[in-house]
Amino acid sequence: MPSLVEDLEFRGLIYQEAGAGLRRDLDTGRVTAYIGFDPSADSLHVGHLLQVLFLRRVQLHGHRPIALAGGGTGLIGDPGGKSEERPLLSEDEIGANLAGIRAQLERLLEFSPGPDGSGALVVDNREWLGSLGVLEFLRDVGKHFTVNQMLAKEAVKSRVERPEQGISFTEFSYMLLQAYDYLHLFDAYECRLQVGASDQWGNITMGLDLVRKVRGEEVYGLTTPLVLKADGTKFGKTESGTVWLDPKRTSPYQLYQFFLRTEDSVAGTYLRYFTFLEPGDIEALDRSTSQHPERREAPRALARAVCTLVHGQEETTRAERAAAALYEGKIDELDEKMLLDVCAEAPSSTWSRSALDGGITLVDALVQSGLARSKSEARTLVNQGGISVNGRRVRDTDARLGRDDLLFGRHVVLQRGRDYHLVSVE
Repeated sequence: MPSLVEDLEFRGLIYQEAGAGLRRDLDTGRVTAYIGFDPSADSLHVGHLLQVLFLRRVQLHGHRPIALAGGGTGLIGDPGGKSEERPLLSEDEIGANLAGIRAQLERLLEFSPGPDGSGALVVDNREWLGSLGVLEFLRDVGKHFTVNQMLAKEAVKSRVERPEQGISFTEFSYMLLQAYDYLHLFDAYECRLQVGASDQWGNITMGLDLVRKVRGEEVYGLTTPLVLKADGTKFGKTESGTVWLDPKRTSPYQLYQFFLRTEDSVAGTYLRYFTFLEPGDIEALDRSTSQHPERREAPRALARAVCTLVHGQEETTRAERAAAALYEGKIDELDEKMLLDVCAEAPSSTWSRSALDGGITLVDALVQSGLARSKSEARTLVNQGGISVNGRRVRDTDARLGRDDLLFGRHVVLQRGRDYHLVSVE
């Protein structure tokens, strides 16, 4: 079994690091490490997943993870990665978001104390920031940093250089509050490592400086790379929006499909970032991608592993069966919930039930749904065997859609090649 540092290096998870003893303590000592999560929504999304799984890796090697839910700093807003001021959330909104995030963290980390004391903690920085007086904060924290030093941080610098946007004093103070978080966790839990994405480096180093200046102790910092898609754009977004970990926001099938669509050029990277597969297994999948890309073995292994981590084996099995049913044209074998999940990102429309009572022609339905631009094109597609209804190929240009074609009494799935359209009737 590789050491923790060896595993992190193999997976490319060490981007920046601070502290001469960090690697030694990760491999031979016991470290309490924390990562902060912004409660701007009631669910984490796949962009957070690398960080949560980093805490899990730390825990599996006997260290103690702390997930800090920023109930206090969430009322301020982190300027990092934003070109304009974030909208401020109310305390009730923050509280509801924290509850949702906490439940997700508890599914991915082990919270029972255990004999080795590595049980995870979820803490809310509102508990200590909420009672921190402004004069106390300015005297005990603010005096240790210069404005020049803060202006040099990239998250602030990029905003200051855009005078039409600028940065408020509220957001300007964020890095000091995060530094105080590190000091508090050091005092309360002997926390010696803060981890974050690479865009958090400036905030992390402020915390290191504060602990060193106030307590005279060396603590550590580490960042992971930003996760990008194959085209260099932000990871975790689709045409329909953010990919969430909450199954009510993003279904297990949609999460499975998101990772299944991973491009070959980044499949190996994502397998390292988002799974606990052994190095040898990942390298074998790398070779499969290189030698037999048509098999898509790496994206399938990735989708299976991530969906199982987030939603469990049962939901992953359902997602795989749904994908197979879709590929094999067995749409009518899906239950209604899975049917809607499968078609969630497909164009859809709602028709009156009377339209089917009269038996609308398939040709008219294809034009009305946008799958064909004209009736002549629709007829050609049907003649050529390019159209399916509920997964069944139709070659009759005179075919009509009626009530007998409704799945669950209210849905019809029209398909042209890989393009789908869900018709629902009311």
